[in-house]
Parts: sequence; C-alpha cells; structure tokens
Amino acid sequence: MGFGTFLLEFFIPISELFLPIIPGDVFPYFFGKELGGQPVIMFQTSLFAAFLITTTACFFGPYLIIRNLSLIGDGLAHVSFGGIAIAIVLGYSNLALEFALIFSMSSAILIYELQSRGILTGDTAIAIFLTGMLALGLVFLQIFGGGITSDIHGYLFGNVLLISNDHLDTIAWICVISFVLLMIIRRGLLAMTLDPLAARVQGIPVHVIGLLFSVITAAIVVGMVKMVGVVLVTALLVTPAATARLIGGSFRSSLIWSQVFGFTSVLLGLYFSSEMGTGTGTMIALVAAIVFAIVLISQNLFKILRSNDNY
Repeated sequence: MGFGTFLLEFFIPISELFLPIIPGDVFPYFFGKELGGQPVIMFQTSLFAAFLITTTACFFGPYLIIRNLSLIGDGLAHVSFGGIAIAIVLGYSNLALEFALIFSMSSAILIYELQSRGILTGDTAIAIFLTGMLALGLVFLQIFGGGITSDIHGYLFGNVLLISNDHLDTIAWICVISFVLLMIIRRGLLAMTLDPLAARVQGIPVHVIGLLFSVITAAIVVGMVKMVGVVLVTALLVTPAATARLIGGSFRSSLIWSQVFGFTSVLLGLYFSSEMGTGTGTMIALVAAIVFAIVLISQNLFKILRSNDNY
C-alpha cells in the first residue's frame, strides 16, 4: 500500500459523513455513493487528491503574490510539460509526474540563480524556460509520440478523474513534504520578502530560503498538473490567494481566506463538471475566476454604498 492510498483510507470515512447532504446525480459518487453495491473508488481518490492539492497550493499562493512571483507557477507548469512529453515518448508514461518533477525543479533552480545573480530578471527567465520547454515537449510529441493524444490533453487541461494510485502516492508525498518545509522556512521567508537587507543583517540565509522556496513551488506545480492541467495551474495557485487579499486584513487572514476560496472553487468546479460533463480543470479555473469577480464587484459596491451613506 502506497503512502497516498494509506492516507486515503482515513479520508474516505470522513467524506462519507457528508454524503446525505451532497446534491446532484454524479457528484455524490465523490463522497461514497454506491454503484452496484460498491463505492466508486476512482471518484473518492479524485476527491482526496483534490483536497491534498488545494490545501497545499492555497498556502503557497499568498507567499507567491507578496513576492511578486504569481507567474512562476504558470512558467513551471509549462516546463513540467516538457518532462511529461519526454516520459511518454520514451515509454515511461507511468513515471510522467516524476519526469515533470525533475524538469520543473531543475528549471526552478536555474531561474532563481539567474535572477539572484542579476543575469536575467525573474520574468525574463520564466518566459525563456516556459516557451523553450513547452516547445521541446510539443516537438518531441509531434516527431516521436504521435501528437496530442487524449492522455496529453488530460495533462494540458487537467482531469482529476484520471489520477491513479501511483499518481496519488506521488501527489501525497509532494504535498506533505512541501507543507512541512514551508512551515519550517515560513518566518524567514516572510522576513526576507518584506525586507531582504534586514533579513541578511539578522543572519537569515536569504539565498538558501529563496532557492528552497522555488524548488518547493516547482514540486507543488507538478502535483497540480493532473488536477487542473499545465495550462490552468495559475487558476488554483494564485486566483484564490488573490481573492483572499481583497478581504484579508492581514497576511494570516489571507492564508485562511485563500483556503476558503480554494475549496469553494474546487468543490463547485467538481460539482458543475460532473453534472454538466465538462472538464474538471477548466471548470475549476472558471469557478475560481467567477468567485474572484464576485468578491471584487461586491467589495466595490459596498465601498460605493458606504461612501453614499457618509454623505
């Protein structure tokens, strides 16, 4: 039994407690509704993977925003596609996420070193790696792999229902290790983000923490690929955190609200995608954007009404 499957055994009884209040014809299968007298484990696996990914990604999002690194998730996701494509071409499709992890982490290290040494700005380095590795993956697929297949389409736009037990194990290890490392470096990371010079004076290893954070972010991005796809990673990594910043009065409250908006987007996205027969990744991204728009519009309307009341 793998690590992800082991954790799943604890998650299933908890999710089944919510089954009586879950609406829809298909969505209840995620919470243990039986088909032919047995629960559909594929749906429960998908829900648990979504829970792990969302919890971890929404803790990282606020840190990325305050460090002005919102686009690094998108860049590293496209880099990971190069690794996925090469794995599939070489006949190691079962190790696609592991290949993606190697490509993404290596690129994250190079991007950070190029930026910290002043050779390239962060945006420039991200753009070069994004386009270069995406192009590499597409060229390999076109020449050796038969082009964009349904499997490749799932990696591009995400399909949480295609997460296997092996994928779940990889995602579980990524999420748990990344979360633990973030908890270890969070104070130093926040200090160096607010004032890098003061952090250096205090003896905080700024370079090491920045490099480690880049590597962890790369791992989280790879964990998200099966759920929301290479093209839509930013939707879950950044959008809930951006929505949280609209109403969060502090960084800590932004972390909490990011979780709220992240899970809202995922659960509503899974519900609408399962009931309407659309892709899970695209629907989650759409719901996240709609939630952001609703919060933004509501906040501005409230300010307008409040200013009118003052008159």
